[in-house]
Amino acid sequence: MEVVAAQNKVKQVISNIRNLPTPPIVFNQIQNALSQPNVSAGQVAAILSEDPAMSAKVLKLTNSAFYGLAREIESVKQAIVVIGLEAVRNLVLSASVMEMFTGDNIDPAYQEHYWRHSLATASASRILAKNAKALSGLDGDAAFSAGLLHDIGKMVIACFLPNEFKQIAAKRKEDATAPDFVIEEQVLGFTHAQIGGYLATQWKLPAKLNYAIIFHHRPDLCPMDEPLPFIVNLANYLAKKTFYDKSEELQVGTVAEAVLTKLSLTENDLDQLTEQLRNDFLKSETFLHLAGVRKDT
Repeated sequence: MEVVAAQNKVKQVISNIRNLPTPPIVFNQIQNALSQPNVSAGQVAAILSEDPAMSAKVLKLTNSAFYGLAREIESVKQAIVVIGLEAVRNLVLSASVMEMFTGDNIDPAYQEHYWRHSLATASASRILAKNAKALSGLDGDAAFSAGLLHDIGKMVIACFLPNEFKQIAAKRKEDATAPDFVIEEQVLGFTHAQIGGYLATQWKLPAKLNYAIIFHHRPDLCPMDEPLPFIVNLANYLAKKTFYDKSEELQVGTVAEAVLTKLSLTENDLDQLTEQLRNDFLKSETFLHLAGVRKDT
């Protein structure tokens, strides 16, 4: 009953927010197209061509170090053929969210910290999806999107619930060890993960992404046997462990043994994954630019 009450409160609060960003039309059109059987690269390219700005972003990301392609991709259709339909959808999703939640009305320092952590978690999710022994076949681009969006509810709080955001910040100063979602429950009666899950449902994102966002703090509670919540949970930990500053040392936390078991990893693997994340994060420079974050790390 508590979960239902929290979900109802999230729905009520979010529905009362005016000017809450929604994905661009091109994203919804691509979502609809990819839900159809036998959709072609040409069809998706035609949809993207209606939005030149988004097409340019997709090409920029495709040609970035993130993919490390041997030759330059010159058209959206070529990008779709080379990296795949799902990868292009996830690039459009990533670019759309960054555009929706980047602006002058957000505290620049918070905004930079938020996107750096989100991108580090996305990079770690991509690494884990590719490397975890028990998860062969899991799509790295989908994992990247799940990591990028895992804290999107925090951005909603920062942008549209300023008084509650200040209350959460004040409580954080009182208790530097409490997880954010615990403080959010005290202040709001729900968490950033639940807000993110609600947005994912409204945006008609794939169920796997939805579950990853809602259950990234408690993947063991996911009602379906999905690896993605476990991946994002560990990726979130790795991002904090790798890039925290002194003020955040108490927020790094620990990783549950059940998460490592699910991903067929051990504590000994974490140092290697941390080093890999440091190297991989450098490839996200283009994403940082899209989010309006400075190049230096």
